[in-house]
Amino acid sequence: MNSDTGKYIMLIGAAVVVIGVVIYFFHDKLHWIGHLPGDIRIEKENFRFYFPVTTMIVFSVLITVIVSLIRRFL
Repeated sequence: MNSDTGKYIMLIGAAVVVIGVVIYFFHDKLHWIGHLPGDIRIEKENFRFYFPVTTMIVFSVLITVIVSLIRRFL
């Protein structure tokens, strides 16, 4: 391990804290997450299956854009 590893771990920890704060304070405004058109939801009497396809694609695109912007400017 070197000092860069420690920096990355600290950045990941800070990102987790920021995400936690956003979810804690804005949970009532984030109800659309997981309920987008294209998310597969099957609910029966004793069975529930949920696969958020569209939500995962949206988050993947957002994370890709954020990481590419960070890499470009740093």
